[in-house]
Amino acid sequence: MVVTNNPKFKKIQRATGIWLKEASHFNKVMADNGIDVDYVSPQGGYVPIDPLSLGTDDMDATDWEYYLDDTFRNEHLAKSLKPADVDPQDYQVIYFVGGHGSMTDFTENTELAAIAEKIYANDGVVAANCVGVCGLLPMRTADGNRFVHGRKLTGFTNDEEALNGLTNDVEFLLEDELSKAGASFVKGTAFEPNIVVDDRLITGQNPNSATGVGEAIIKELLQ
Repeated sequence: MVVTNNPKFKKIQRATGIWLKEASHFNKVMADNGIDVDYVSPQGGYVPIDPLSLGTDDMDATDWEYYLDDTFRNEHLAKSLKPADVDPQDYQVIYFVGGHGSMTDFTENTELAAIAEKIYANDGVVAANCVGVCGLLPMRTADGNRFVHGRKLTGFTNDEEALNGLTNDVEFLLEDELSKAGASFVKGTAFEPNIVVDDRLITGQNPNSATGVGEAIIKELLQ
């Protein structure tokens, strides 16, 4: 599970980080299926949670379970691994967790991209959700092409960014950047679950898609 270290928007005075639901709900699907997870971030160490994802209207039982869990808070988020700590041979899946923090430290991170490229080359699954899909942008295929070129995928849409009121405040619009990179962007209804599977690439559109991404991964692993 790839998570951001970035606690603040670049253009505006506003806190960010991971969106809790995208970590907690995905992690729960893995745990319920007996799959161990590790957390890695661009710098290692502390991982901030976007405070808006902790609103009482957004928090369900799974979110509270993880938010109050000592291992989640004191190990996974406080002591996340650095890319150099990760041997891609040890993992069947890599999952880029969303939250606007990731737009700053995933988009050009070739270390994380290299881990994902190796996992995919070893017949593993590359997955990403919401804004975390920006982690696919620096990935390349063996012949040097953009990994997302010609692939069906989804991610946080321009419509959803507009509904958030952040169109002019984010680093870029993810839907536009993925389309420019040659991806076939599959847009669903705003803030409704939307999961797109293209071979061993599995993406979700928004925070409410995290459970579905996890379930699609389990289905892929059982084939």
